[in-house]
Amino acid sequence: MDEFHGKVAVITGAASGMGREFANLAASLGMKLVLGDVQKKALERATDELQHAGAEVLAMVCDVRKGAHVQELADSAMARFGAVHLVFNNAGVGSGGLVWENSCEDWEWVLGVNVLGVVNGVRVFTQVMLECAAADPGYRGWIVNTASMAGLLNAPALGIYNVSKSAVVALSETLYHDLKLVDAPIGTSVLCPYFIPTAIAHSHKHRPDELRTDAIMTASQMAAQALTEKAVGSGKVSAADVARLTFDAIREGRFYVFSHPQALGAVKERMEALVQGKPPADPYAASPHLKEILKAGMKGRR
Repeated sequence: MDEFHGKVAVITGAASGMGREFANLAASLGMKLVLGDVQKKALERATDELQHAGAEVLAMVCDVRKGAHVQELADSAMARFGAVHLVFNNAGVGSGGLVWENSCEDWEWVLGVNVLGVVNGVRVFTQVMLECAAADPGYRGWIVNTASMAGLLNAPALGIYNVSKSAVVALSETLYHDLKLVDAPIGTSVLCPYFIPTAIAHSHKHRPDELRTDAIMTASQMAAQALTEKAVGSGKVSAADVARLTFDAIREGRFYVFSHPQALGAVKERMEALVQGKPPADPYAASPHLKEILKAGMKGRR
């Protein structure tokens, strides 16, 4: 897909971070925007700024955990613009700590947004895009699912996040094969960013009330939070950089999109350990200071 002007882009998690940068870049390319997010005020602010810059925008509060919300987003997009060409299943949240210390509510929240949210986007919008293709012989579409390097590297004290992003990689690879199986004029990419300066370290602020708990954070959860804040906050590749990389991948028809290709060495070590039947490779072998931050944070506090 290399023509964007006048086409329609749907973006979840659009009010901040990478989602906002996808919207900014899509607007600069002359695309019409359909934006979804749970952050009502931030979404309104983003919409006002984009419209002031001349973009056509449809914005809706959308909790991607809920299939009905995603369906409403799709129905509204079709009613307003008559087609959908580019979908960013981008909404995501973060959580950490020793894997056995995460509560049922933690799992339900993170998997609900990071996994079921992408599932709902794929389930709803792929069918919409296939219908668009059936009505237009020249139709071309693309779906981008936001995973993470955590979908390829299973770092300690990030188990709940690793599980969610590994699922997105698996879903995306399957979607790629399924679309090829039916000769659909729809491409797909999986985006695997590493540490990007966004607000994901503070996504717990937007956790729904029904999934909040009164439990005090464990030492491992506090250590994982501190590590995430430090690593994300010091990231050199910006969300705007990731947006440009992603649009380049769409133009070039690439499936895997990496913000930090230098991290693929650790992925290679993981895969080599797997095929050789060895224990899992250390994902922090090239950056042991990160593991030391975790250890120091938990030392004497269990």
